[in-house]
Amino acid sequence: MLGADDPLDPTPRRVLVAGTTGVGKTTTAARIGAVLGLPHTEIDALYHGPGWEPRESFVSDVEAYTSAPAWVTEWQYTSVRALLAERADTLVWIDLPNVVALWRLVRRTLRRRFRRIELWNGNVEPSLWTFFTDPEHILRWGISTRNTTRRRIPSLVREAPHLRIVHLRSQREVDRFVEHLGRGRG
Repeated sequence: MLGADDPLDPTPRRVLVAGTTGVGKTTTAARIGAVLGLPHTEIDALYHGPGWEPRESFVSDVEAYTSAPAWVTEWQYTSVRALLAERADTLVWIDLPNVVALWRLVRRTLRRRFRRIELWNGNVEPSLWTFFTDPEHILRWGISTRNTTRRRIPSLVREAPHLRIVHLRSQREVDRFVEHLGRGRG
């Protein structure tokens, strides 16, 4: 596995960003896309239809955009995870401490709920009391799946040996990595 300062040659063209809920996958994917001039597709926007229902076209949409020569997205969703890993050349693994990820997730969820920020296809965060009634509430999901990516990466190393994996353990490393990518482009 590579770190924040390791050279990436050739420059990444098909990039996945992985990590537990709340670590900043989407923000980092957008930043990587911006510094490398790659289109970023937010995978949650493809997955969630109105009323938080999965979109029927999700898998075909992912197949279509990952057929392009260059892209950045988040490594999520069981139905497309293998396809994404197969087509990517680089996976950026944001592996922040659990307490940091959970704090960020709580802060983000509260901000989205109180401001009634529209996310994808008209969806907004549900009422906070649903934390107690919905086993798939984003905060409960974040707590229950906090170590899932850490368990998936070792098998990914074996299943997708072509994939360069960059392991980032702090926000400082994430920032350094993105800056490093930007400098390498110039």
